[in-house]
Amino acid sequence: MKDFSHLDKDGNVRMVDVTEKQVSMRTAKAEGKIFLSPETIHKMKRDALPKGNVLTTAKLAGIQAAKKTSELIPMCHQLQLSHVDLTFELKEKQIIITSIVKTKESTGVEMEALTAVSVSALTIYDMCKALDKDMVLGEIALINKKGGTSSHTVTYRPVVGIITMSDGVAAGSRENKSGEILSDGFERAGCPIQKQLVLPDGSEELRDTIQSWIDSGVELIITTGGTGLGPRDLTISLMETMFNSRLPGIEQALHAYGRGKLATASLSRLAAGVVGPAIVICLPGSPGAVRDGLVVLIPAIFHAYHMMKGEGH
Repeated sequence: MKDFSHLDKDGNVRMVDVTEKQVSMRTAKAEGKIFLSPETIHKMKRDALPKGNVLTTAKLAGIQAAKKTSELIPMCHQLQLSHVDLTFELKEKQIIITSIVKTKESTGVEMEALTAVSVSALTIYDMCKALDKDMVLGEIALINKKGGTSSHTVTYRPVVGIITMSDGVAAGSRENKSGEILSDGFERAGCPIQKQLVLPDGSEELRDTIQSWIDSGVELIITTGGTGLGPRDLTISLMETMFNSRLPGIEQALHAYGRGKLATASLSRLAAGVVGPAIVICLPGSPGAVRDGLVVLIPAIFHAYHMMKGEGH
């Protein structure tokens, strides 16, 4: 069972930090019901209720509520919603309310969809309570959501190898922080870490190491370091002689995410490509850069292995 994300290590409430999450298209669909007498529903169909058009008012209330969710529920994030809609299905003794909410943000809109349905139902109750004393609200539920990590249902996890390219780490004068961050990140994602190694910048052993790891069954190799503009930053030039094909989409996504946080990220010559049956991704050497890389790569990169096996998208 997962820990509650709205509690810190001491059990105090907190707002979840979504700063590191990628912006993506996110949608949520919710549903709820309000049970009324057949007579009330009949009058509603004829627009014969004293307070006016009930469903139009309820729809507007639901849309407004979705936009105000962060003001109603303390730990919800303020989101720029791109679409909110509600529909109503009138049955003999109930109205089924369905909401759809969309956004391009770094967190989901489940609460906005649920809030829209709830307030819409409350509005119907308010507008009909003079005639119907036995109304009941209930069965409010999230039907589905899309976007973020929940959209990546890929269960395959590749065998991972991690290579740190650093003169300082190889000499023992610096900690291998970036290698440890990568190892921890992929382990938490469920990937077996089969190989880890530290090499000096520009080491010719990189080619032989990668090939031997691939021959031994490593499927995803991540290097960290040697991607800058210094005279010892030779990782990319070494790797360019090995790639069978590049993965420009991965490279662009890594660059775009890094530039969104640090302007100098554009100076890094990170690279990604295919070497035989494996994928090799070369990340910068800083701890911040590899953390960013984990955000971009996990879990999306795992889908590549289905594609490489001919299973398509």
